[in-house]
Amino acid sequence: MDRTILIVDDHRDILRLLHSALDTLKLKKIKIYEAPSGEEALLESTRNKIDLLITDYKLPGFSGMDLMHKIRVRHPDVQIIFITGVADRNVREEMLNAGVSAVFDKPIPLSDFLDAVERSLGLVQTIFPSEGKDKKIEERHAVLSDLLANFRQDIKAEAVFLLNDRGLVQVRAGKLHDGSMEVSLISTLMAIHGASLKVARHNHQDTIDSYHVFSGGDHDLLFIPVTPLYALLVAGNKLATAERILESVSALLALRKQMERSLKSMGVTGELHLSHVDVKPAPLSAPEPDPVPVQVQESPVDAVPSPEMEALLKNAPANTTSDDTDDFWNQAVEKLVNKPVNSDVMSMEEARKLGLIPDGN
Repeated sequence: MDRTILIVDDHRDILRLLHSALDTLKLKKIKIYEAPSGEEALLESTRNKIDLLITDYKLPGFSGMDLMHKIRVRHPDVQIIFITGVADRNVREEMLNAGVSAVFDKPIPLSDFLDAVERSLGLVQTIFPSEGKDKKIEERHAVLSDLLANFRQDIKAEAVFLLNDRGLVQVRAGKLHDGSMEVSLISTLMAIHGASLKVARHNHQDTIDSYHVFSGGDHDLLFIPVTPLYALLVAGNKLATAERILESVSALLALRKQMERSLKSMGVTGELHLSHVDVKPAPLSAPEPDPVPVQVQESPVDAVPSPEMEALLKNAPANTTSDDTDDFWNQAVEKLVNKPVNSDVMSMEEARKLGLIPDGN
């Protein structure tokens, strides 16, 4: 069945960007229309059935919210994705409470945007593709799903996800208040999972015994590795307040044990192996520069002493004390210093003897 997407924005560059992003999905039987204003979008909706409306919140003429309500009159099943540059949290809540699929701030994270489009149209996700399941795997997932659903009900959470190490949602119970950033959120959390695994290996732990709490924002988030291959994410309101944090973490640790037992029974746990660590620790300070090689000029192997040195060595006294030796070399140095280096140049003393230099100058 053909699906129709209508993109509405008064900035031509954004229309082209979103249209190009949708083209990368290579979806068959999908028609994409564009409109620069709410009025033209409404006119387009009279010509075609609209399955997905992607609109800016602020539009020339009537707003994106007005456009949504008007199109819903003609197409009650239309899915809505809002794009906004408004930072006001109340505005975002207004859009989410209107039953939209997703809300994206500008600049638009395209991976999350494409995932939201596929979810809205009920298509197979390409960002987080579903894995093939046989009957046995489906039975296993049913067991895990029951665990998550019961936990969600007991702790009054909005969503509980079981994630694998590739960032795929294996099992989910409930959904996030705003699923717009699910792809980016899970990707970031799995980076934390990988870091926790490395820390546990460096610390010579047999298990990954850690958890992470993020309070405030759209949700309070609790994230805990279950095994090297799996992790749990819990999202809900006021789960990490001072009054509830201990209760929430205790319940999550209990759920982790249950999930670990279930995964072990399925043979899909993974082990911590110290030999797998291949991370070079970062230096605590800037590395010292490599020492500059010092070039040492070696004397020739068959070096021959100068005539002056041979003469000095011939006249050197034998069986002398250290004082005699010092006197000998001091006298030798004076002779050599007063002797010109160049044989073609005479010394000052020789010049006076020859009458070339007056005495006293």
